[in-house]
Amino acid sequence: MNLVELKNITDKYKPFYYKEVLKAAFFNLSESFDEITVLPKDLRAELESNCSLEIKSKLFVSNDKRTQKALITFDDGLSIETVLMSHEDRNTVCVSTQIGCSLGCRFCSTGKMGLKRDLTDFEIVEQIIYWQRLLKDKDKKVDNIVFMGMGEPFLNYENVISAIEIIKNVCKIGARHISVSTVGIVDKIIQFAKDEPQVNLAISLHSPDEKIRDKLIPANKKWSLTKILQAVDSYIQKTNRQVMFEYLMIDNVNDSADHAKQLVKLMKQNKLFVVNLIKYNQTGKYETSSREKMDQFRQILEKNKVKVTQRYSFGQDIKAACGQLAGEMTNSK
Repeated sequence: MNLVELKNITDKYKPFYYKEVLKAAFFNLSESFDEITVLPKDLRAELESNCSLEIKSKLFVSNDKRTQKALITFDDGLSIETVLMSHEDRNTVCVSTQIGCSLGCRFCSTGKMGLKRDLTDFEIVEQIIYWQRLLKDKDKKVDNIVFMGMGEPFLNYENVISAIEIIKNVCKIGARHISVSTVGIVDKIIQFAKDEPQVNLAISLHSPDEKIRDKLIPANKKWSLTKILQAVDSYIQKTNRQVMFEYLMIDNVNDSADHAKQLVKLMKQNKLFVVNLIKYNQTGKYETSSREKMDQFRQILEKNKVKVTQRYSFGQDIKAACGQLAGEMTNSK
């Protein structure tokens, strides 16, 4: 799907055709411009030649069928990953915002790639359209969107905000069903409260200790945990929204009882802080915390009245951790 020239082409005819095409492609899920009969034939032909609605992809399905991962390749030959996680009552799509990432988080496969480029707003939305088409055949739909795939969303801020507006206004997925995760780009957290106050915010925390977080997330040296928490407090003052703190459980790194007690102190600073414990989907030198350690960690949080959810990883058999497949393709070239 190449929609970069879409507006320029439609504007040569009538400007309102642009909205008609977006509606057809992103809401009605048309896979060919020939299906959009409200457009003149010559416009349809020009769009078909220059802005194909085809999505070049490879699909991987987990053994339990709950997780599907797509490797989407763009016209420049670069690829990203997007994941569909299916629950009994909902379908959640995880989207990427960059090809690679500049932040180099030690536990992340995407960070090993370095940053290739940002995705455009259309390329972000294209990932959702891919899954909407697939689910449509099963009489289902995408219910939730999480910006937790490859890249740091707030380092591609303008395109992410534009994509969110398309998702809300064209794809008709409500703001409360969209979540954006950041390692903590402080100025953008504050800006996000103004631009998208109804969209959910998540912080990739992974340690309550500045020194450990420095090792896991090198960007912590620029955007420290102290500064991030100040920005989150400002965000909550403006929005009165709950903020999720994501916490990957990594064996013998951040999963001890002492770490849990440190986390309690941080989380009790604000009643709208929530912890999401996540089983680490192993990608390198780090190991996954045991089920017992995760349970013990959670119990300490709950005992101290910290709001906590616990998520076990999806799709390990299809390498559903962000960047594993795309990284392999990049390294093989």
